[in-house]
Amino acid sequence: MPPSIRPMLASDIPLLANWMVQVPLWQRYNLTAEQAITNFQSAMQQGDWLLTADIDHPAQGFAWAVPRGAFARSPYLRLIGVQPGSASTGVGSTLLHAIEERARAHATDIFLLVSDFNTDAQRFYIRHGYHQIGQIPAFVLPNISELIFRKTLK
Repeated sequence: MPPSIRPMLASDIPLLANWMVQVPLWQRYNLTAEQAITNFQSAMQQGDWLLTADIDHPAQGFAWAVPRGAFARSPYLRLIGVQPGSASTGVGSTLLHAIEERARAHATDIFLLVSDFNTDAQRFYIRHGYHQIGQIPAFVLPNISELIFRKTLK
């Protein structure tokens, strides 16, 4: 069954935060459940684009984009995540497509950052038409470069 994409609800936030802190990527960035909850709540208040994916259970994935977060002009995909048990089910691709459709109505491109060590994510974005256009060394954590990716929306 394909994932169902919908706007994130406040009731989704604790579910998302609880599984996010179990993911090695976010553990490397020292994310706590409390920080994740605060970040999502702030994003909701600011009108960021927050989408959630449901399959057999609610909140199996999410996408968070800031409408004019890249250079005060283009959408910036801040985070996308899939609960580990739902990996390889199409959740990530479906969420990415939904964010891109929303972005297409407002801009001609979309940007994101991906950690240099996260080669699976890099391959995922390249498969979906993104191109690396630069990098920012030690932007979030020392010894990690954040790679800048861009996709032109047609």
